[in-house]
Amino acid sequence: MYKVGDIVEVKFGFTSKTGIKSRPSVIIDLHRADCIVIFMTKEVHKYKNEDTSIIITNDNLEQGKLKTTSILRLHKQEAVLKDNITIKLGRLNRKTMALLLKKLTFIDTQRHYYAVHHPAQTTPFVPGQSRINYAGRVYDEREMLNLVDSALDFWLTAGRFEREFTAKLAGFLGAKHIITTNSGSSANLLAIAALTSPKLGDRRLKRGDEVITVAAAFPTTVAPIIQHGLVPVFVDLDLGTYNVNVQQLEAAISKRTKAIFLAHTMGIPFDLDQVLAIARRYNLWLIEDNCDALGAKWDGKYTGTFGHLATLSFYPAHHITMGEGGAVNTDDTQLKQLVTSFRDWGRDCWCDPGKDNTCGKRFEQQLGTLPFGYDHKYVYSHLGYNLKITDMQAAVGLAQLDKLPAFIEKRQQNWQRLYQGLKELEEVFILPVIPPRAEASPFGFVLTIKNGAPFNRQQITNFLEGRNIQTRTVFAGNILRQPAFTESAAPYRIAGELKNTDKVMTDTFWIGVYPGLTAEMLDYMIERIREFVREKAW
Repeated sequence: MYKVGDIVEVKFGFTSKTGIKSRPSVIIDLHRADCIVIFMTKEVHKYKNEDTSIIITNDNLEQGKLKTTSILRLHKQEAVLKDNITIKLGRLNRKTMALLLKKLTFIDTQRHYYAVHHPAQTTPFVPGQSRINYAGRVYDEREMLNLVDSALDFWLTAGRFEREFTAKLAGFLGAKHIITTNSGSSANLLAIAALTSPKLGDRRLKRGDEVITVAAAFPTTVAPIIQHGLVPVFVDLDLGTYNVNVQQLEAAISKRTKAIFLAHTMGIPFDLDQVLAIARRYNLWLIEDNCDALGAKWDGKYTGTFGHLATLSFYPAHHITMGEGGAVNTDDTQLKQLVTSFRDWGRDCWCDPGKDNTCGKRFEQQLGTLPFGYDHKYVYSHLGYNLKITDMQAAVGLAQLDKLPAFIEKRQQNWQRLYQGLKELEEVFILPVIPPRAEASPFGFVLTIKNGAPFNRQQITNFLEGRNIQTRTVFAGNILRQPAFTESAAPYRIAGELKNTDKVMTDTFWIGVYPGLTAEMLDYMIERIREFVREKAW
């Protein structure tokens, strides 16, 4: 008889001299013998500014009529017997019911966060017992509310949250175009793929062309180069910054070299003045792998905005997260269209999901040897992929973007605390170096054991792990010594010696600086490292 959304008159016990009182209410849930209702009140002026209230007028009804504007206070819920319902007064319209139920879901989501997630995030640190992770998610109820909001939309593929996320990220970086994708690795793949497009004419990357990168790399910076029939040329890095050795970079250039693909390692910018000068001098494409460095700056300008293309990762370990996710950014409109094409099955059409005929020529073009007017939504100018994100991912990322400036500042503060605390150990460690014109957005704090130190990496990392301090190596170390290369016939060239790369492979590790670390945790890490060195001292 009754449905969710019905406005009914309900008799209930009331704490006044009148005893039983009837009051208009909205049914929000039904059971066999009873139902859950929210009472309506005329005191709009008193409660209109509450986040958990909804003003109801006759415009909000599909049935019935109110005598006066009323308000629902959503946290004022009551279970009543159906027998206490005296009359049906009307019914909320669909749009109002959607808003009402969404707000109720938000209330439950916030309650869940503070009852379940928040206590886990605020558990007191117990030295030696609490795990100190190298990275992790830092979030609050806003990420969860956005996620639920997008789920209730049930748009699923990229939609309103993705559009807002890209606009906001572009504004933060000062970038013209942001193209989201499902991971930082996919972003690297798309950046390389875009440069192979025939639409670039003589500047396109062709099979056998060379791309210069460092050997101490993350695998998915290198993999797209090989996967597209290109040849990676490996050069060494500088200890301290762990970025490319610029002298080797220029010496590595040959007639086949067409691009440079470098990461801002561990959030420390590489020398963009020199690398850009080399790229321009030899007319080379420059891709910045900015996955570990969102928020870093060179000479006051954000990394990722210097090259032709740049990539970002939103994996949980990175500066912001959406679970899995990434992006490519560029100021070049043609490159933006090419990246989008490769991301979206290789199609020539650039309509947003669910949209048609953005170009106004959907059935009016001659492309390839297809019949004239072939549906442009099914014309493919590249052999592409499907690497889009969902709106639910973007919803989480959007909430994270609001926290990004604070995240960057916290990473910098944590890095500085570790640096000051470990500076006295320069006799045994090479400490990380930030170039004078750079402002790091640290991904971690890197330590390299000096030659002649009375311990090795395995000893110190085992010591730290045994005391619940998580450690990591600098990614693949020397990637050429990984099974992916030693057990395959992948083409590559080495330019110069990789002495420092091998040093990193054997003697370098890093610990976390992510915003979830407290001063107490950082001091514990400092003290344990000092303790280890004291025990091993000559």
